[in-house]
Amino acid sequence: MTRLYLVRHGETVDNAAQILQGQRQGELDAEGIVQAEAVRDRMKDEKIDSFVSSDLKRSFDTCSIIAAPHHKEVVTTPLLRERDWGGFTGKYIPDLKDKPWPEDIESLEHLKRRAADFLDFIRENYAGQTVLAVGHGIVNKAIQSVFFNKPMNEVEKMKNAEVRILNLE
Repeated sequence: MTRLYLVRHGETVDNAAQILQGQRQGELDAEGIVQAEAVRDRMKDEKIDSFVSSDLKRSFDTCSIIAAPHHKEVVTTPLLRERDWGGFTGKYIPDLKDKPWPEDIESLEHLKRRAADFLDFIRENYAGQTVLAVGHGIVNKAIQSVFFNKPMNEVEKMKNAEVRILNLE
């Protein structure tokens, strides 16, 4: 069995300012660093074989903090990137209510395909291992939607630096 610790990155400057980051790099704020350190401290004695992260800075930085006591390299993959919000990227979230969605937003179908590809990537490359993977709110929701075969709106939103466990067969 492959155990996947699925983690959402720590809080960022844009999270705190309610800016839709999408696939922008993002920067952890002071709270986000504290959150990542808390996960690191909780997970430091767990046997974790591998660390995988989105290739976006906010996730990579979170994963690097958590991985530090394990002295392991962090592997990055674009499969774990946040949903591409197209024309909504960089916008103040409260201003988007009731706005028509731009055509360049990544479709849920594409996002869920990426989520399924990520689960296949873990199964194929880390079979029988314990893996900690740091992604983002919406892509992590899509991963759980695919894993549990549930609609995305039935998967509870992950808080910053929250950890969920998926046991992959």
